[in-house]
Amino acid sequence: MISIRTSRTRIVSLAAAGLLVAGVVTAPPSSAQETPRPRAAAAPAVDSAVPGVDEISSSPNLRQVANLPKQAPFNTSTAFGTDIAFQGRYAFVGNYDGFVIYDVSRPSAPTVVSQVLCPGSQNDISVHGNLLFLSTDSSRSDDSCSSVAQPASEKGSWEGIKVFDISDKTSPRYIKSVETACGSHTHTLVPGKDRRTVYLYVSSYSPRAEFPDCQPPHDSISIVKVPLRSPTDAAVVATPNLFPDGGYPGIPGEKSATTGCHDITAYPAKDLAAGACMGDGILLDIADREAPRVIERVRDTENFAFWHSATFNNSGTKVVFTDELGGGGAATCNEATGPSRGADALYDITGRGDDRRLAFRSYYKIPRANADTENCVAHNGSLVPVPGRDIMVQAWYQGGISVWDFTDSRHPKEIAFWERGPLDAERLRTGGSWSAYWYNGHIYSSDIQKGLDVLELSDPRTWVARLIQVPELNVQTQTGYLSW
Repeated sequence: MISIRTSRTRIVSLAAAGLLVAGVVTAPPSSAQETPRPRAAAAPAVDSAVPGVDEISSSPNLRQVANLPKQAPFNTSTAFGTDIAFQGRYAFVGNYDGFVIYDVSRPSAPTVVSQVLCPGSQNDISVHGNLLFLSTDSSRSDDSCSSVAQPASEKGSWEGIKVFDISDKTSPRYIKSVETACGSHTHTLVPGKDRRTVYLYVSSYSPRAEFPDCQPPHDSISIVKVPLRSPTDAAVVATPNLFPDGGYPGIPGEKSATTGCHDITAYPAKDLAAGACMGDGILLDIADREAPRVIERVRDTENFAFWHSATFNNSGTKVVFTDELGGGGAATCNEATGPSRGADALYDITGRGDDRRLAFRSYYKIPRANADTENCVAHNGSLVPVPGRDIMVQAWYQGGISVWDFTDSRHPKEIAFWERGPLDAERLRTGGSWSAYWYNGHIYSSDIQKGLDVLELSDPRTWVARLIQVPELNVQTQTGYLSW
């Protein structure tokens, strides 16, 4: 999420010709646990050597090996690069105006295979076999790729999921759309247990009385079922209510109220999911894919402003939640904000079954102060597959990329970093790394303005990760290393 987002009514800058048009589960009636206030921590020291505009600073063990700038028609400042999915030799990168398929078989020399112009932010992305799924969370005139922005107050407006056939990577085909309540800000792909189906857990929020397709209260997610042999039959099969009591009411201007979820990460092999839901963090039992159950809920009313995303460790015994303070468009990696806001929060999962609980352990934030002209806050990251250790690479917008070890939940520490200087020395311009993920030996970063970055991590603590290769990766669908 970026702070310039204005719910259903945001205008997308580029509207041009595209491709062809192509049951309720409730949470237990218990209140969320409050995260205890941690001991005071020292603010990060101000680094007087903040890099200059576009200059690069890094630790010795992390270096850039490639950058491929955004290309027309995605080379405008409002065509934000967003999330990444991977399959074989390809990286699929969302953009507010569509998506790009890259060939990354040579990480040091990525190439563009195809670009699909299909405006509808954020275009959150995932892949499975020959299918690609794209989220639309801005109100459009229709479900086509040639749609234009239209107010959500109009009943005919459309938001939701788009499905593409990517059997030919050079020419993806738009084959299906599924409208979902309040659109689709993000979605999480969850394989069905029958292997013939995948589900998309669709997260959306910000209902308003004047929006006919996004009415308050909106305390649910939408579950889209996709039959793999007949993907054009994809449809919403459930809209489980995760917050029957309404969720956290929030504090206007300070803490977000819960009106849906921002993002969900699933660990299908363990029948678990973790939801980052604006004012609440939740743990879900997803043994029944069409009827997820909330088994634990926590809040941090002291430091968290917006529960943004979640990551399990490999053993499924910890969850890292992120706080997107400022909505991704503010300078929050500075001495004034301090180390516990706009940060990650580490929780251990204790207990068993429905008695599992989330126990707060510590915060993690990059140990560098950024310039006040740099938007910087915790954002999307993934595990670095090091058996026996909990290591994560993470994007921090213009704060760059941080690799950090949270094996000791109470004492996380950074082991590598890489960053560019601000886009502008005089004013804050939105940019930086939206997503930074480990995939088959390298780190790939989708930079909002600068395109695709590829980095190489050379560290004895992570060398074994280079030996682990996967055929497909959607980061919000976690798979244990031992099954790889």
